[in-house]
Amino acid sequence: MHPRDHNLYLRADIVAAIRSFFASRRFLEVDTPHLIPANAPEEYIDPHGSGDRYLHTSPEICMKRLLCRGHERIFQICRCWRRDERGSRHLPEFAMLEWYRRDSDYRQLMEDCQELLRWVALICGKSEGIDYQGQRLEPCREAQRITVRDAYARYAVKDVAVAVVDGTFDELMVTRIESSLPTHVPVILMDYPAEMASLARLKADDESVAERFELYLGGLELANGFSELNDPREQRQRFLVANERRIEAGLSPLPLPEPFLDELASLPPSAGIALGIDRLVMLFADAPRIDDVISFTPEEL
Repeated sequence: MHPRDHNLYLRADIVAAIRSFFASRRFLEVDTPHLIPANAPEEYIDPHGSGDRYLHTSPEICMKRLLCRGHERIFQICRCWRRDERGSRHLPEFAMLEWYRRDSDYRQLMEDCQELLRWVALICGKSEGIDYQGQRLEPCREAQRITVRDAYARYAVKDVAVAVVDGTFDELMVTRIESSLPTHVPVILMDYPAEMASLARLKADDESVAERFELYLGGLELANGFSELNDPREQRQRFLVANERRIEAGLSPLPLPEPFLDELASLPPSAGIALGIDRLVMLFADAPRIDDVISFTPEEL
């Protein structure tokens, strides 16, 4: 047996736990196409293309269209592909969990995340804690919540609005913010600047902020979720801006998902989130590299 194969058993248990979690809450498991005409254009994410189709970088476009058709609670476990993503925590092909709720917002997703972590920990016999890379993690503890604005003031000693304008937001996020967040309990970093909204809705009482959050544990970013934007004109404009930034960065612009934009106005208030399954397994397996929790690395193929 290969040295890392024992982690495949743990991985199977975690995937089974995820499915049982959502089944217990009456979510419908769905399968959407992996080969699609267009993803949601993003500044830094390059899809793999083949002819006039692309491998999806996320199932969100099709899953939101299912919400528009009346489905209330859906989830999906699938493979996703992103070009040129490779490192100790990144793969060009990876396992993603996404779930969506109609008539909900990002705060409900925060509760879902905490309940899911507790459920998986219970199934894996880790309710008391996880030993990860010399740290004792407590996935069942209440998550600490911190706004992006407060995180920049506390850890980067800089106004987040200034960081957005002067182009240091991403650099500071990696070098100062993520490395300073508590690691022993779940952390929810919430309320991102509107410029980083992507497909998220802006807060009604403060349109400089998006209803978006990311979930961290043990220093790993696990999930990214938000209240969904359902204004097709605003979403189209954001896609066009993303393509402009891609061109400025020397990347090709991407086609827009027109059927999604056509249906977006019928999307009721909803929320959705993506969670990296490989990284979740890393935590429970005490694995320093994402390579340690998959069957084959890209280099072995």
